[in-house]
Amino acid sequence: MRRALDVAKRAPAGDVPVGAVLYDAAGTELATGVNRREELADPTAHAEVEAIRQAVRVHGDGWRLSGCELVVTLEPCAMCAGALQAARVSSVVFGAFEPKTGACGSLIDVLRAPTAPFTPQVRGGVLEGECAGLLRNFFDGLR
Repeated sequence: MRRALDVAKRAPAGDVPVGAVLYDAAGTELATGVNRREELADPTAHAEVEAIRQAVRVHGDGWRLSGCELVVTLEPCAMCAGALQAARVSSVVFGAFEPKTGACGSLIDVLRAPTAPFTPQVRGGVLEGECAGLLRNFFDGLR
């Protein structure tokens, strides 16, 4: 999670500082991603999606990221949870819970829905205070 926090700090100015890191089964870093929605004017440019897009280029199994783990500073939204599920990411670790849009248990649980085609392991709240603090500082700066 410390690596994901470092990555989050590289988010472009104006974008919410969320960082994601994708690791293969051996623990080797495959890709990183930051939120780039404002920079790219792209509503799908979330940190998780950016990391998935990079990782599938280097992982060598087409679009499948089986055996991989995503570490992200904020609980994934429904879009990102769906992308993680579609890519067959084996486990997701997140920092701060997101009660407004969180799709890994806070608001809804896309990844562990009874009809889900694939169910990764999920662990939330890792370094939650530090992850939430980074977001809080960003939003306080906007006010």
